[in-house]
Amino acid sequence: MAQATFSVRMDEDLKRQFDVLCADFGMNATTAFNVFARAVVRERRIPFSIEASADADRAAGKQAFMALRAQAKEKGVQDLSLDEINEEIRKARNGESDT
Repeated sequence: MAQATFSVRMDEDLKRQFDVLCADFGMNATTAFNVFARAVVRERRIPFSIEASADADRAAGKQAFMALRAQAKEKGVQDLSLDEINEEIRKARNGESDT
């Protein structure tokens, strides 16, 4: 099988820690990356969970809220009551329109 080179840039301290841990496992970084790549190909997914921090979720939620707020103001519906909002939701779910 032909070999290919794969180059990765990472923080120097992270690389040092990774090399030490790999050595504890009895392998080098190249072997560890090959194990990872084989697992990804075999399972057709990243073999561990990748999640955003709660702060990132909060920031994204706030950004979405602020965008909706600006859109409501632009369309002149920023002062709807909760009952009016719920009625709009009901109409949207039932495919109804105001026209």
